[in-house]
Amino acid sequence: MRFVVGTAGHIDHGKTALVKALTGVDTDRWEEEKRRGITIDLGFAPLPLGAGLEVSVVDVPGHEGFVRNMLAGATGIDVALLVIAADEGIMPQTEEHLAILELLGIPRGIPVVTKTDLVDQEWLALVVGEVTERLRRSVIQWRAPVPVSAQTGAGLDQLRAVLEDVGHEVLDRPEEDLFRLPIDRVFALPGAGTVVTGTTWSGSAAVGDFVHVLPLGRNVRVRSIEVHGKPAERALPGRRTALALVGVSKEELARGAVAVRGTGWRTTRRLDAQVEVLAHAARPLRGRTRVRVHLGTAEVLARVIQIGAVEPGTRAVARLVLESPLVARGGDRFVLRSFSPVTTIGGGVVLDPFPPARGKVRHRTLIAEQSAADRLRVLLREAGLGGLTAAELPVRLGLRPDELPAVLAATEAEHVGADGLLVAVTAVEQAIVRVRDDLARHHERNPLDSGMSLESIRSGLGENGRTTGVADLVLLAGVRSGAWEVDGGVARAPGWKPKLDARASAARSKVLHILKTARWEIPTTAELERQVNGGSSLGPLLALLAREGIVQQIDQERYGDPGALTEFRARIEALLGELGEATPAALRDRLGLTRKYLIPLLEWMDRRGITERHGDARRLLTPRTAGP
Repeated sequence: MRFVVGTAGHIDHGKTALVKALTGVDTDRWEEEKRRGITIDLGFAPLPLGAGLEVSVVDVPGHEGFVRNMLAGATGIDVALLVIAADEGIMPQTEEHLAILELLGIPRGIPVVTKTDLVDQEWLALVVGEVTERLRRSVIQWRAPVPVSAQTGAGLDQLRAVLEDVGHEVLDRPEEDLFRLPIDRVFALPGAGTVVTGTTWSGSAAVGDFVHVLPLGRNVRVRSIEVHGKPAERALPGRRTALALVGVSKEELARGAVAVRGTGWRTTRRLDAQVEVLAHAARPLRGRTRVRVHLGTAEVLARVIQIGAVEPGTRAVARLVLESPLVARGGDRFVLRSFSPVTTIGGGVVLDPFPPARGKVRHRTLIAEQSAADRLRVLLREAGLGGLTAAELPVRLGLRPDELPAVLAATEAEHVGADGLLVAVTAVEQAIVRVRDDLARHHERNPLDSGMSLESIRSGLGENGRTTGVADLVLLAGVRSGAWEVDGGVARAPGWKPKLDARASAARSKVLHILKTARWEIPTTAELERQVNGGSSLGPLLALLAREGIVQQIDQERYGDPGALTEFRARIEALLGELGEATPAALRDRLGLTRKYLIPLLEWMDRRGITERHGDARRLLTPRTAGP
């Protein structure tokens, strides 16, 4: 059983002395801390309890000027030791630290009344009663207060016993989760290189593994691992851990960075969250307010947007627009502090670490109490044809990877897969309706056209679809549902056939007459349009005639009469059979055609594999045949 114990409480209430009495380790490391007699930064120590318990203790500063350091240490603890001096009782920083513990969702704690050697029993009873009464209103499961004296050792055995008892209630964090270690210290050691320390929040990493350091965005190798100064093969959750890293310098990292493993991790500059304002906050939290977000070991400035006023003692869903990148996971808890003057004003829980940039918070239906399946339904609906990757869901929903299959199974009727994406069935159904309506309009505007090209449909769906696979999924679903049919490279409404109105019929007759009369002196499409329609497009009509075999397309600019083309092919085959090969100039003299008409026809025969160029000449490529 591994868990982390963290201290909390007012300055000079004896937190560091208590940790030293319990562990034998003086967690004040800096000369300034010893000179001033106060804890400034985080301190760490192992606590031997026996009974199969591996306990790490995080000692935090109590001075109001170092609450940011306290927050960096309080995140990731399993059990809180709320330290209250017997000679002073509950003080302002006691209340702030208690609020922070509650906002961070610390599940259980032990109130410790210290310095009992400085007061008489009657006074001690009053303080213990005050602490008990105050903690009844707390959401944390607090044990009964334990009176101790770090000077005399009184009560320490009882505190160890309570810690051991509470420790057996703490659930081991599963190693199968994604690895995450928020970094709270960075330094360099000879022979080890860059070393980072922190509390392993989840998952595990082994010596030799590569971890991804964010927000730096670099993969680095774990050279070695230590737990409280002792070598270890693996970094396990619920432990204070030091990683020696290869591939990164000390100057590139700082408190607030995170080492992770597994897919789905990335930084974000937006969070949708359920925020809570403390009941004793001085004022409501309003939109556009600038705040300090403390998540993990990071402190990031942000603006709170898309909310009305959140009154003290209430909560609401809001978006936090971050001024610096942050690593977050669905379900993470955080603390909010005012920008200036700096005080703790509230906190919250991350509902979505990667909200859509254009989405409105008030239109979303995410709440903290939702099941993972319900949150997935919301995200799928919002993603539309863009879909979600299964790889991102453990981070976005705050799930262990081994929990994801059950959530996908619970929602399997509501999504389909394409190219590694999950796409909502409703999004596909809406896309089918949209494409069906587009087809109807296309047929109405282009009665001679055989339908819409599949590429055009894919392009129209591409604004919301991440991949061609999603568009093809919609196309196939539309065929299966009978919304359209596909023939070659086009889609059309079921049973649709091009229709010739009176004007198109007249144009058809003129086109066929002109092409038959022209024989080999084939006009371009533009020339045809000027002769037939006064310059209006004949493209759809010519394409229809070509599909029906009434005319034959020579190139992008020309359509010819099939009979005339058969004659031309036969004549060329005869000439080349006689001559072996011939230049365009020689063929021009034999046929009486100018290069304007001859070259397009020769290139048409080249493309059909009848002739081939040899230098400037043409020769037969295939045996002489009768038809085109």
